[in-house]
Amino acid sequence: MLKMTAPELEAFLARDFPQVGEDFVIDHVDEGGLIVRLKVADRHLRPGGTVSGPSMFALADVGIYLAILSRLGPVALAVTTNCSIDFMRKPAAGADILCEARLLKLGRVLAVGDCLLRSEGSQAPVARASLTYSIPPNVSIQ
Repeated sequence: MLKMTAPELEAFLARDFPQVGEDFVIDHVDEGGLIVRLKVADRHLRPGGTVSGPSMFALADVGIYLAILSRLGPVALAVTTNCSIDFMRKPAAGADILCEARLLKLGRVLAVGDCLLRSEGSQAPVARASLTYSIPPNVSIQ
């Protein structure tokens, strides 16, 4: 059952993470996960004009975080405990990056999810990530 909608998740990011909240837009959310977009700007580019690895990492991290919040509600203290990311190909120049994030396990203590990142308009993944989050004590999982 969803506890937060896309507009609620975006409002949470804007309020609690104003330094990055404007970088991301949620295109879709449901019980299986969500699609979040990195609005690519000059600050996300590395020399050569491609989206940087740290920007793609941030997108994957935010994607799983928001997928967790969509199911738990606004739990600001859920934190990343592990991330593995594979960069597979250069993103398309000038295109936003879309992250399809899905939760594989949402437990009492840990949440595990995976992400596929694609350039907008392409089906070929540019990166794949697997993340684990620690869930704060006393959070109700329903």
